[in-house]
Amino acid sequence: MIDFDRRPGRFVAFSRIFAPISAATLVLASLAMPAAAASTTYPLTITNCGQTVSFEKPPEKIVSIGQGMTEILYSLGLADKIAGTAVWVGPVLKQYEGENRKIKRLADNDPSFESVVGEEPDLVAAEFEWHVGAQGSVGKREQFSGLGINTYVSPADCVAKVNTDGGDGVRRELFTMDLIYQEIGELSQIFDIQDRGDALIADLKKREAAAVASIGNAKLGALPVVFWFSSKEVAGDAFIAGKNSAPAYILKTLGAKNVMTTEEEWPLVGWETLSEANPSVIVIATMDRRRYAADDPAVKIEFLEKDPVTSQLDAVKNRRFVLMDAQSMNPTIRTIDGIETLAQGIKAFGLSQ
Repeated sequence: MIDFDRRPGRFVAFSRIFAPISAATLVLASLAMPAAAASTTYPLTITNCGQTVSFEKPPEKIVSIGQGMTEILYSLGLADKIAGTAVWVGPVLKQYEGENRKIKRLADNDPSFESVVGEEPDLVAAEFEWHVGAQGSVGKREQFSGLGINTYVSPADCVAKVNTDGGDGVRRELFTMDLIYQEIGELSQIFDIQDRGDALIADLKKREAAAVASIGNAKLGALPVVFWFSSKEVAGDAFIAGKNSAPAYILKTLGAKNVMTTEEEWPLVGWETLSEANPSVIVIATMDRRRYAADDPAVKIEFLEKDPVTSQLDAVKNRRFVLMDAQSMNPTIRTIDGIETLAQGIKAFGLSQ
């Protein structure tokens, strides 16, 4: 069993070297530097998940609904503008623990509409349409706009995705990190911090390339892998990553095989059906949430090893379990963490040989 989801946060140290520099050197250095990103011209109007949203100036007070959204805002250096957060699956990224402690948590799960507007935000940013959207459990976008509050929803939850069934939705096309980069770019434009957005995107792309390179030229196309998020009942049907989900992108990036063929984001699948695919690796979500019986990863593993059907799976007999933070299975900046985690698991199991 490989547990990579408790890694410490990444920190980059900078040193400053002061030395006499000639005027000619300064000129040459300035010519070599990339041009600064263009500043935002207000009023700014964007189209976001089918809605037209206009900004007269950078928002000053945000309520963020969804851990993935909150962590992007933190990564862009916007913690000082966040008045409240909600919908948490697990611990915040370690490097943002200090900022996160200072910000009001409206709810671990869905906040009430009243608690959100009570913070008097000028922007409500949401990770999922099921929270802020046509059938929003927190509120409809029209409800917020009627109070003069702008809303922004992650493009990863609406581009080529249908969210009308009340579940996790149906994704018509394979998720890619381009949707997260679009989100970072749009938020950077809204807040006029394009340089920060460009730097964040460049770092994520660099990490993704390094993770892929780490497994060399391994041919994993026939390696069947399952991502198990949770189950309402331990022995019941499991929430397994669909063919176009963020985990599917992780598998495609590393060249492994997703055993699922449905476009549902997280379909409920019986273990008898999964046994026919006989996965070689099972990626198990870890989380602090305890909404469902199988949220606890230890419960998942105990079931897999004791159940008469699952105990015969190749992944279980060889204990090829990769523990992965649940947020890395969602379309977020942590999808890159997911690529890194699975790549390390594949190497540790000797499957990249």
